[in-house]
Amino acid sequence: MDLELKGKVAVVTGASRGIGHGIAGALAEEGCDLVICARGEEALEEAATEFRAKGVRVEALAVDLVEPDGAARLLAAAEERFGGVDVVVNNVGGNRRKPFEETTDTDWAELFDLNVNTAFRVTRAAIPLLRKSGAGSVIFISSIFGRETGGPGLSIYNTTKSAMISAARIMALELAPEGIRVNSVAPGSIRFPGGSWDRRCREQPEAMEEFIQQNLPLGRFGTVPEVANVVAFLASPRSSLLTGTCIPVDGAQGRSLI
Repeated sequence: MDLELKGKVAVVTGASRGIGHGIAGALAEEGCDLVICARGEEALEEAATEFRAKGVRVEALAVDLVEPDGAARLLAAAEERFGGVDVVVNNVGGNRRKPFEETTDTDWAELFDLNVNTAFRVTRAAIPLLRKSGAGSVIFISSIFGRETGGPGLSIYNTTKSAMISAARIMALELAPEGIRVNSVAPGSIRFPGGSWDRRCREQPEAMEEFIQQNLPLGRFGTVPEVANVVAFLASPRSSLLTGTCIPVDGAQGRSLI
């Protein structure tokens, strides 16, 4: 299926590794020109070189989106290079696992800034450019733990990922009259080199085998391309009736009925 993305411009945050890298690669395969960012310049440039080899144009900006002007700089670079934006994928995020009683105001403020505020700033800065495209798509990379209980030690992660899903739903209502669609994707346990699940599998193979048996009905971890392919579809005109939804990509790992 042709996703009709050739010549579109996509902004992907946190695109130097992991899920963000996979998403940017999938969009490049479909012919999207890219505006990518990450904090580490060397890894970002390596990713940009890889994507350019697919025949698309790439603007790479080493920026920390936690900085108050980071989002504005990113979208300004997109406008200067390409004149507009059609797709925004908010992928930047992280975790700080500890019992709720031990969490501090600083923990909450820093993780909200990283997981939520960065995505909101990027989206706000992108809306005027998406409006010009007439059929823009915004995608938030959340988690199945934004849809349901994630377990002890994940109060901050759960809350921030839920906030992304909730806000995306309201944005979808507000922006629908302008042809801008807003959705979120909720990956389950995804293993990739350098990721936390990969590290645990190498350090605790027996415990991870037990985890798979108890939690992953397909008998394996998910992969980055399996998430990236869903995001590419949501980014495309082929998903024109999808807005305000959250799609789990988890191999039935989640327990939510909705």
